[in-house]
Amino acid sequence: MSTAAHADHLLVSERIEGRLQRGELTPRQVENYKEFLDRVDRDLFHHRVITANAYTHWFQHGEATDAELRHFIQQFSVFSNQFLVAALLRVIHAPTLQQARSAKEILMNELGVIYHRPDQPERRANLVEEADKDREGDPELVSTEGTVDGGTFRFRAAHFEWLLAVGQGIGLSYNEMGQRKHGRPYTLHFCNELQHLYGSEDGQVSCGASFAVENWAAAGFWQELEDGLMHIKQTRIPALRLAFFTWHNRVEAQHAGHVMEELEEVFFAPEFDRDRFFEGAHGALEAVSLFWDGLEMDRTKGIVD
Repeated sequence: MSTAAHADHLLVSERIEGRLQRGELTPRQVENYKEFLDRVDRDLFHHRVITANAYTHWFQHGEATDAELRHFIQQFSVFSNQFLVAALLRVIHAPTLQQARSAKEILMNELGVIYHRPDQPERRANLVEEADKDREGDPELVSTEGTVDGGTFRFRAAHFEWLLAVGQGIGLSYNEMGQRKHGRPYTLHFCNELQHLYGSEDGQVSCGASFAVENWAAAGFWQELEDGLMHIKQTRIPALRLAFFTWHNRVEAQHAGHVMEELEEVFFAPEFDRDRFFEGAHGALEAVSLFWDGLEMDRTKGIVD
C-alpha cells in the first residue's frame, strides 16, 4: 500500500461519523482525532521502512541467488516464529477485553485457527486448482476475511508450517528454521523489541507498536516479496511453494483494520496518551527498519549462509 493509500485509510471512518451524529462525540473531539491522524500520516506512514525499503525493493526483481534466498527465508522464519511470543504478550497485557479479542484474532490465526464468515459458503478444496492454492491459499486451510471466533483449527493452517514448506523447497529443514539460535543479531533485536513494545504492559505503548507493525505489514512489502518469489518460481525453482507470502499479501489489510478499530476505541478514552502511543509506534518501526537494513547489509557484503 502506498502512502497515498494510507492517507485514504486515515480518513475519519463511518464509525466515528456515526458516533458524532448520535452525540457520543463532540465536534471538537472529532477535530482532535483528525489532527491526530494527520500526525500519524506524517510521522509514521512516511517512515523510511515504508517508503524506502532498499532490501525489498531489490528482492522484488527476483534476482536473489539460492544462497541469498535461503538466508532471507531463514531470518524471516525466526522473526515469524518468535512473533508468537510478542503476540501472546499482547493478549495477556491488553488493557480492555475488546483489545484482547482483537489481539487474539491475530494470534490464533497465526497458530492455525482459520478465519471464517458464517454468511458465505466455503469453497470446496477439490474444486480449486493447485496453482490457485499456491497463489491464494488452500481453502481448507485459509481465509482472508472473517473472524477466528467459531473458526476451525488445523495444524497445517499455522503460518509457520506454511513457511516451512517454503524452506523445504530451497533445502532448509525444520531444524534450520524459526529458532533464536538461527537469528542474526539484527533479527534477534527485532524480535526482542516486538516483545518489549508490541507486548508491552503499557497499553498506550503496545497500542502504538501494534498500530505501526500492522500498518507497516499492510504497506506493500508483501507485494514486493511476492513479486520476487514468483519470478524465482517461474524462472528457476518451479516447486517453490509461495502460499505463505501470497496469503499474507492479501490478509494484512484486515489486520490493519483491526488495529484501526482499536485505535478509535482507545483514542477517546480519558487515559489516552499520545506521547506514549508514538513512543511505541516509533520504536517498533525503528526495529523493523533495523531488520531490513541488516538483511541489506548482509546482502551487499556477501554475508549469507
